[in-house]
Amino acid sequence: MPDARKPDRPHASAAAHPIDDDDLDGLAARRDATPAGPSGLGDRLAFLLGFVRDPAGVGSVVPSSHRLERRLVRNARIAEARTVVELGPGTGGTTRAFLDAMSPQSRLLAIELDPVFAGRLGDQLRDRRLHVECGSAERIGEMLAARRLSAPDAIVSGIPFSTMPQDVGERIAAQIAQVLRPGGVFVAYQVRPRVADFTSPHLGTPKFEWELWNVPPMRVFTWVKPAA
Repeated sequence: MPDARKPDRPHASAAAHPIDDDDLDGLAARRDATPAGPSGLGDRLAFLLGFVRDPAGVGSVVPSSHRLERRLVRNARIAEARTVVELGPGTGGTTRAFLDAMSPQSRLLAIELDPVFAGRLGDQLRDRRLHVECGSAERIGEMLAARRLSAPDAIVSGIPFSTMPQDVGERIAAQIAQVLRPGGVFVAYQVRPRVADFTSPHLGTPKFEWELWNVPPMRVFTWVKPAA
């Protein structure tokens, strides 16, 4: 994988302009002011078709709102991260928001179980920082190693823990806790709170917020892995 980095390399954020709330507000305003064109309609249609294909795996009929995307960028400290993992990017709305906030030296590993979504994401987002893998989030460690990526500073998950089998949820949560660097952040946006049952035994009590400006409203959980 290109641009492999050693774990002790300084954070790439040193070369990037930090993004504050005003920057994020301006970015979202520009995106919101853009009329919904064919690509926006295409994303909505693709998301709806994905839900029809696998409602348990997709968990929603529409992509995430820009307000939710902004909250995820802030909570996961995306602008400061050198390696980011996204679980369940879907049609790529959140992925675009992360790429917009990331530094040029950072890397984003997007893991998508749905092969149609994964193929579409790779075709539509041509960015050298983005690496798309089609497979289960249970294989995060394996995929990071194959791409020669350092331990993630941030992992963001939209996969629906509430509908997955107990053993699968437990394995994914254990993998997240294992690969996340000490001091790293795990953010999960969910309709239901079951993700906390899987993750809290590994990472402790999360910060919890509601994002009501989304369809459906989302619970947002944020964990920080202990530094020690």
